Amino acid sequence: MDRTPLLGMTPAQLKEAAVQAGLPSFTGNQLARWLYVRRAESLEEMTDISKAGREKLAESYCTGRLKPIGCQISRDGTKKYLFPVNGNAIEAVMIPEADRKTLCVSSQAGCKMGCKFCMTGRQGFHGNLTAAEILSQFLSVDEAGSLTNAVFMGMGEPLDNWEEVKKAIEVLCAPWGFAWSPKRITLSTIGVVPNLKRFLDESRCHLAVSLHNPFHEERLGMMPAEKAWPLESVIDLIKQYDFTGQRRVSFEYTVFDGWNDTPRHAQALIGMLRHLECRVNLIRFHSIPDFPYKAASATKMEDFRNKLERGGLTATIRASRGEDIMAACGLLAGQINKA
Repeated sequence: MDRTPLLGMTPAQLKEAAVQAGLPSFTGNQLARWLYVRRAESLEEMTDISKAGREKLAESYCTGRLKPIGCQISRDGTKKYLFPVNGNAIEAVMIPEADRKTLCVSSQAGCKMGCKFCMTGRQGFHGNLTAAEILSQFLSVDEAGSLTNAVFMGMGEPLDNWEEVKKAIEVLCAPWGFAWSPKRITLSTIGVVPNLKRFLDESRCHLAVSLHNPFHEERLGMMPAEKAWPLESVIDLIKQYDFTGQRRVSFEYTVFDGWNDTPRHAQALIGMLRHLECRVNLIRFHSIPDFPYKAASATKMEDFRNKLERGGLTATIRASRGEDIMAACGLLAGQINKA
């Protein structure tokens, strides 16, 4: 019999699980403390719960913790972890900086969105991750105790799995959980409009939109989701929310040589975003097999950034990290999943 993971449950849900197992309701608070503060890997570690109580819980429940099945370390210190999920491998990438350790986490095994420049999209969709599987990425990396930030930019489209992602974010931000500020968390999306509205209403985390091309037909040719949720409708929704305070919105723009790096594209971006308090992050493309476009040169990226800034936008060129360990989303897991 499959046991139900406790990771991802709120104290109220943990109390209900304890009562169903015949334990006192206060056991729920003990479980929350062990799972999220003491970060126990197993029920056996929870020594202030009686042995008989732990055995009773273990009949129906487990912590749900996953352990990495592999790790690669880049010359720049970036680390890519692989986790097993239902016969597939999913990735989490730890990115170190001077005063930060950011974990890029996955929310799905594979992805439905089919973006042509994304290795995860090429793998197809193999299932949503549970809150326990998402939280395991935070709890089981070597840097678990020193992480400062999180980005939901790994494998999958977070807003296609919003219910489980929301549960994980609740644990990360709750005082009984990790007690993180939502300002430490950024969620990236191609713009799943119905759940984007829910995300904006139900959380205070930062937002990053995968934009990549301001023209409908060109974006549609690379990102099929443009048909269901046109970029125009995504921008219109975002404009209804306040990003002038502590919450931020950014737009991710991978720069491809000859496809989206022309003055025409720069002017369209300026016209689209100039009235938003936002940042444009220009990203250097990590090459993938059997793909016709190449990364724009450093000179072209700088020229494109300068055009955006002269047009009144805030634009930065994001440093490329971990290319020697295939840190681009889906590259390593794709190899494992094909093996």
